[in-house]
Amino acid sequence: MKSNNQILFINDSSIKNDEGYQLKITEKNISISSKTPKGAFYAVQSLTQLLPIKTDSKEIAIQCLEIKDEPQFVYRGMHLDVARHFFSVDFIKKYINLMSMLKMNTFHWHLTEDQGWRIEIKKYPKLQEIAAFRNETLIGHYNDQPQKFDGKKYGGFYTQEEIKEIVKYASERQITIIPEIEMPGHSQAAIAAYPELGCTGEQIEVATKWGVFEDIYCTKEETFKFLEDVIDEVVPLFPGKYIHIGGDEAPKIHWKNCKNCQKLIKKEGLKDEHELQNYFITRMEKYINSKGKQIIGWDEILEGGLAPNATVMSWRGTNGAVEAAKQKHPVILTPQSHCYFDHYQSENENEPLAIGGFLPLEKVYLFNPIPKELTKEEARYVLGAQGNVWTEYLSTPKKVEYMVFPRAIALSEAVWSSSVHKNYDDFINRLEVFNKRLDAMNVNYANHLYEVNGELLNDNGKLSYRLETITNKKIVYTLDGKEPVNLLYQEYDEPIKIDTSTTIKAVVFNTDGKQLGTIFEQRINLHKAVGKQISLNILPNEAYNSGGKQALINGVSGNNRRYGDKEWLGFSGDDVEIIIAFDTPTEINKMSTRFYNGNGQWIYAPKEINIQLDLENGKIAFFKNKLTKNDSILVNFSFIFTKLNPKKEKINSIKLTIPNYGIIPEGKQGAGHKAWTFIDEIIIE
Repeated sequence: MKSNNQILFINDSSIKNDEGYQLKITEKNISISSKTPKGAFYAVQSLTQLLPIKTDSKEIAIQCLEIKDEPQFVYRGMHLDVARHFFSVDFIKKYINLMSMLKMNTFHWHLTEDQGWRIEIKKYPKLQEIAAFRNETLIGHYNDQPQKFDGKKYGGFYTQEEIKEIVKYASERQITIIPEIEMPGHSQAAIAAYPELGCTGEQIEVATKWGVFEDIYCTKEETFKFLEDVIDEVVPLFPGKYIHIGGDEAPKIHWKNCKNCQKLIKKEGLKDEHELQNYFITRMEKYINSKGKQIIGWDEILEGGLAPNATVMSWRGTNGAVEAAKQKHPVILTPQSHCYFDHYQSENENEPLAIGGFLPLEKVYLFNPIPKELTKEEARYVLGAQGNVWTEYLSTPKKVEYMVFPRAIALSEAVWSSSVHKNYDDFINRLEVFNKRLDAMNVNYANHLYEVNGELLNDNGKLSYRLETITNKKIVYTLDGKEPVNLLYQEYDEPIKIDTSTTIKAVVFNTDGKQLGTIFEQRINLHKAVGKQISLNILPNEAYNSGGKQALINGVSGNNRRYGDKEWLGFSGDDVEIIIAFDTPTEINKMSTRFYNGNGQWIYAPKEINIQLDLENGKIAFFKNKLTKNDSILVNFSFIFTKLNPKKEKINSIKLTIPNYGIIPEGKQGAGHKAWTFIDEIIIE
């Protein structure tokens, strides 16, 4: 464009969507039409992304085009936990900049936790002096045994002036900030500063490890006065309509033993501690409403009854969203299965330490925030979706950026564009170009575009292994254990036939012979159950069933560090029965499998496994086997069948009955809920 060409901003009331815009580029000028400044701002973001990333020229050329655009959802959010780890004002501004580039409009700022209080409250100086700092921090993963700590004091907080500065900065970029002040749970830091806020009155310290803690706010008047005072200082800082009050993971053990809490239950005619939590939330909602604000809470606020004007943020799946929408309450989707960006994003063993799980880019991109159980009318209560960034294992800005990008880009399209326009291949092509823009902005994004992934195929008993990369570049591979270091190795062009146990190594190269990405390695164990018939009494939870039931006997073991890949199957609170049937009577000697035991993620290995053999001679052999208590993340189980079948009779089928662990005990994350069971490959030799 010539330097004298103009950019015209046109106020167009005919555009129905407040955030919609029209961008038109002709040889003469650029025109941006919108109903509101928000729409104009988003048009500028699109225009900016049409410009060269870097140029020394005083003149640039832009292709003539016309864009008519508007978002599908009114709520398009990103979250950041600054309580587990604290981040500078400069990084918060960078985070907001990146959000605005993606047309995200809401920043959920998680400011208080068991491990730290991060907002200045002038009436309560001990929140800054004590609650904002912990004595040390857990090293490694929560599930590691024994747990280790760094012995270093850690913390910080934002002054009210800094918060005003950040809120103004976000507002200029069309982003509303929602502060989160956790209650009644996740409040150990505040109770450490003011012990009278707890049920016991005992002096405790700010939490130094992750998890759920029993010390929560007591339901006495002194506590409500404290929280009302806090809200009085929070409300003027944040002009948006929402205050997030948490409401999740609040163990009730102290409430059960507290005279004040039990007295209040009796006085208010409440059934139990769950209804007491509803009383707590409803009372705080009324106070927050009186200040001209509305509350958002995690889906636990549904327990014991939903506060009248609450908006629900559904994180434990979509059930909470469905329940709230059917009650005509606004909902925001942020399920772990699709929106938890602290989960692993690659199956590569060298990925940085994360909390667990597995959330690849494609799964985020294909996320539909509207649960299929909702009618068209009920779906109107779905405001949108949000990516959550919990920072137990993200101690630096670089680590946050690595986990957030490019998944936040995928989510931004999921909440902006209609599902009918989704095309993952097209998204990847655009992402390759967009990554160069992130490079220019010094964003430490995760680049998994050139990783190789694989899948075992079974065509009527004929096994093969398919390799693929999302960018469709050239793959070379080996089957002899050697690493493919150049283009002279076997080029992949069709699924690899598998007729014996083997190890496949593969990598992507570009046309000039440069290796892209890391080497993929997969061991395939062609044991006796591979490809046989398998049946389950119950389907795995849909969030952890991407490999289907055949994943249990496909010759491929699950990842050692994460449970969310397509090889681990996850069952939510159910007893599991598995039957493997052989084509012909088969002699077997040993069976082995593994269970994931990530108690911090509500996952528990079973206490026992029952084995039943259907023998060729018509008899049934049965064995009940107890698993010894094990603190390891991976719990191995194996059984030698000569104990059941000393004469080595051939068998027709094997049945495994795996009872669920049961209710998670008090003091543990997920206390009071049924545990999850995660099962790996069932190997039969």
